[in-house]
Amino acid sequence: MDLSPFEDDNSVSCRLVSEIPEVCKTEDCCLGIDEAGRGPVLGPMVYGICFCPLSRKEELKDLKVADSKTLTEAERENLFEKLDEAKSYVGWALQILSPNTISTCMLRRTKYNLNALSHDTAIDLVQYALDSGVQLKEIYVDTVGPADKYEHKLSQRFPGIQVTVRPKADSLFPVVSAASICAKVSDQSSAGFKSFLFLNSLAIRVVPLFSLFPDPKTKAWLLKYLDPVFGYPQFVRFSWSTAQTLMDSKAVNVHWDDDEEDGEKAAQRQSNKSMLSYFSVSAGGNDQNATHQAHRFFTERRLKSLNTL
Repeated sequence: MDLSPFEDDNSVSCRLVSEIPEVCKTEDCCLGIDEAGRGPVLGPMVYGICFCPLSRKEELKDLKVADSKTLTEAERENLFEKLDEAKSYVGWALQILSPNTISTCMLRRTKYNLNALSHDTAIDLVQYALDSGVQLKEIYVDTVGPADKYEHKLSQRFPGIQVTVRPKADSLFPVVSAASICAKVSDQSSAGFKSFLFLNSLAIRVVPLFSLFPDPKTKAWLLKYLDPVFGYPQFVRFSWSTAQTLMDSKAVNVHWDDDEEDGEKAAQRQSNKSMLSYFSVSAGGNDQNATHQAHRFFTERRLKSLNTL
């Protein structure tokens, strides 16, 4: 799998695609959706789709695809090669979400959590398949969040296509298993840590030592290599609570004046008067009882605050 587009700039999201089989443009097709790398504090998350004609579902099943989590790395690589060899009737696409993209989305002022990001990514990939001419009739999805709500959302977004959302769909439907293998091969082979090695030579020494999940060894590494001013390099998901807790306790505290507070609150925190205070009405409703002296600019021009028009 050629991951050079992501390796060229792994600070942003990247899409990798196979050729669209001609048969998928003329026959009714099924499509599976799954992801890899959702939980780790390090590295990207990869969403994958795989599709094939309904008439060849049994051939896909005969490839012995299975839930990628039950397979070894070598078995996944071997199955991906088989999927690639079946490119006359099997197609796939991957969306690699960089740690920077994930954290930036999750830390927006308007709430945008990982489930919403996952849903939108899956929808974009299905839309890509449709725009590419794939004749979709069935979609199978490994659920993110409540399965019934997700199924209803996708059914509304893609009317006329039968949508099935199930927990553990990667172990129930071969086309989802195939999508899971494509996503996992991409995540483990280069999109995980290997494509980030050039960013920081320290990563070369720690790759073999621990998983990407927040286990004790990972937490120890995060603590050891936390820069007190700049935080972490971009292969760390700094929106994860594991990283945030360490940054809050060990890094230099920085306060942004516009961080979730308006000018009035910022002025109070700094013991200064806000510009708005000069235009506020006193508690008694009578401006003459205001606790502050009107500025000469107002008195010379005989300007007064009005309570009513």
